[in-house]
Amino acid sequence: MKFNELQLSDEVLRSVEEMGFEELTEIQARSIPLIQSGSDVIGKSNTGTGKTAAFGIPAIESISRERKGVEVLILCPTRELAMQACEEIKKFSKYMPWVRPSAVYGGASMERQILDLKHGANIVVGTPGRVMDHMRRRTLKLSELKMVILDEADEMLNMGFREDIESILQDVPEERQTILFSATMPPAILAITNQYQKNPELVKVADKHRTVDTIEQYYFDVPSGMKTEAIQYLLLAYEPKASMIFCNTKKMVDELTESLTNKGFKAAGLHGDMKQAQRTFVMDRFKSGKINVLIATDVAARGIDVSGIDVVFNYDLPQDNEYYIHRIGRTGRAGKSGTAYTMVSNRKQIYDLKALSRYIKAEITEKDLPEKSEIIENKKKKVADRIRSVTEIPLKPETEDILAQLESEGLTARQIAGILINLRLNKELRNIPEFEFPKVKKAPAFTGGSGKFQKGNMTKIEISAGRSNKLAPNFILGALVEATNMAGKSFGKIDIYDKYTTVEVPEQDAEYVVTSMDNKKVNGRRVSVKICDRKPADKPKFSRSRDGGFRGSDSQRRGGGASRSGSYQKKRKTSR
Repeated sequence: MKFNELQLSDEVLRSVEEMGFEELTEIQARSIPLIQSGSDVIGKSNTGTGKTAAFGIPAIESISRERKGVEVLILCPTRELAMQACEEIKKFSKYMPWVRPSAVYGGASMERQILDLKHGANIVVGTPGRVMDHMRRRTLKLSELKMVILDEADEMLNMGFREDIESILQDVPEERQTILFSATMPPAILAITNQYQKNPELVKVADKHRTVDTIEQYYFDVPSGMKTEAIQYLLLAYEPKASMIFCNTKKMVDELTESLTNKGFKAAGLHGDMKQAQRTFVMDRFKSGKINVLIATDVAARGIDVSGIDVVFNYDLPQDNEYYIHRIGRTGRAGKSGTAYTMVSNRKQIYDLKALSRYIKAEITEKDLPEKSEIIENKKKKVADRIRSVTEIPLKPETEDILAQLESEGLTARQIAGILINLRLNKELRNIPEFEFPKVKKAPAFTGGSGKFQKGNMTKIEISAGRSNKLAPNFILGALVEATNMAGKSFGKIDIYDKYTTVEVPEQDAEYVVTSMDNKKVNGRRVSVKICDRKPADKPKFSRSRDGGFRGSDSQRRGGGASRSGSYQKKRKTSR
């Protein structure tokens, strides 16, 4: 569907055309008409799907030409997202001088924001805390408000803004339109929709439209103490024009930024402890290409929308699956391809990544770090290609003079060329770490939830609970999957004895399973786990076979057993 098929003003269509937009995204095509009709709307959509236009265009279309005060309030979780949304709205309203957007957020001059509000702002985009500040000061009056928009509502709740949001919604006119956009719908979001929206229309974009579809995803298994060197290797090997590196902590952002800049990379960090002026300076340099490596935390990067990012690195595995989607969604936007690389450092992280792969329904493939010799060959080729590309450019008279002087001193043209090439190569190769990475054992590729697992050699672990503790195979299998993040089909035969249970596990993962399961609860009982070193003295009271079927003793088959789904089906005794 095209923008000109909607009931939009000529001014908006002209702006949209200048911005290069033709086709509507799904969230835009479904949300804009509903918002224009006056309905309350819940938009469930992930980042990178065009939400700003979905609510921004109908917002500016609703603004009256007479000066009436603030008519639209847009709440965002971070300063960056508020600034980004305000800039987009300014672009859409370029030919509508009566539309006056203004951004209000913490870390910036309150006086300047007050001045903007006094000069007739009628669309205010802000973070909940700063909006509350202006409301308390009476510098933001919302008596004329017609529309409230909550953007990234789930993230605002995660950041502790629920009380602020509710205070704001309670203080605005009851007769208003309330729009909410969120990537997820936790109970807290549903509570807000139930209390503050009237018969909202739900617009849900299917998971298949997630931005990960156009992104190639790989991971590298490297020791935790060598991740910084691994990042250097990858930046040198792939030479991305613009890249983002995500870390879980502000401290790691600072340390990695310092390490890369000391090695000559054009890198800068971004996190919440930086003042707004610093953050804006960093973003301006990144957008202009003066730096090409941006290192950030998840919260600091929220709302950043920079075109042309071709690679995203996860220095740390994110602590939340949705954060992973937000991170890699910085690349591969608007139908373009992109690449994401993730660093993992132990078997636990590999299984966490496997669970993540199943969640996003996409393959994350292991890759070997490039060899030092490969990087050197690529650099040599780069220098040679650069020389070939300028062979047609005539030499300047000054260059001829220098050549003649050097030749008169006994240097040949070959020697001069070799010296110059050597200087260039030294510059290209100076940042390559001077040591080799240890080879790590390869793990199977993650196939995005196929559930298939090729069993190799199996060994047994022993769990300190059994039939006398009322355990069933489904309880044990569920606990194993939850503790290890391994697929259920990774485990083999489960034999339940009176006082203990044995489980077949892949031999290479046995220590990991023991560590993950030890001291965990199974059916409410805390258990100890070890590698099995005993021969059973009797037959198991209950078993789960490798193919997932269950079988019990004669007495259990008469009195009760487990179905193939793993649940007990007790039989009622009848008299004859």
